[in-house]
Amino acid sequence: MTARQINLRLKELARDGAEVELLNPQARHNIAVGILQPCRIKVRGSVGYFAASLMDGPEVTVDGNAGWALGDNMMSGRIAVAGDAGASVASTIRGGQVFVGGNAGARAGISMKGGTLVVRGNTGFLTGFMMQKGRIIVCGDTGEAVGDSMYEGVIYVAGKMGSLGSDARIDEVSEEELMEIWGTLEEFGISEKPRFTKIVSAKRLYHFDSLERLEKTVI
Repeated sequence: MTARQINLRLKELARDGAEVELLNPQARHNIAVGILQPCRIKVRGSVGYFAASLMDGPEVTVDGNAGWALGDNMMSGRIAVAGDAGASVASTIRGGQVFVGGNAGARAGISMKGGTLVVRGNTGFLTGFMMQKGRIIVCGDTGEAVGDSMYEGVIYVAGKMGSLGSDARIDEVSEEELMEIWGTLEEFGISEKPRFTKIVSAKRLYHFDSLERLEKTVI
């Protein structure tokens, strides 16, 4: 079956709330794209670019690895990958949860607008780049420029950071936050309770004065 045929069939099955298994995906791209009803999809193997993207509601589990942009633009649902994920995992998601059991590439959580990304291993450079809302939890290390140009949202890092990005700063983590993080990790089978560094926006890039003046102009 082609990727198009697979996705059309998945949409048909999702309307009935089915539980589906995909065998031998051979790391093909664009698998489980555009599924808009709750269902369960189990992938036995690795997937390529843009897997489980543009979806709203499904629960997708991948036994292997995933390529770039896993979960891109997801509205709601849950994605769990046993292995590694490529660059731009959980990019622009609005809600739901994405879990990576191994490492993730560069720009993890880029332009996130909600939801939660959990990475059990390490992430690459520009983690949380231009993040606007949501939460990123990295249990390992990150590359350079963590939180670069982020506007809102929060990034938690348990390991070492290569460097802070532009307009990012470190904030204090409360015990209540830690309890919430540990609870989230337990949902994905992580029993360890690491301490975290919290990264938020310094908000020096907020420039709304001119826009506000225009809005107040009476014609």
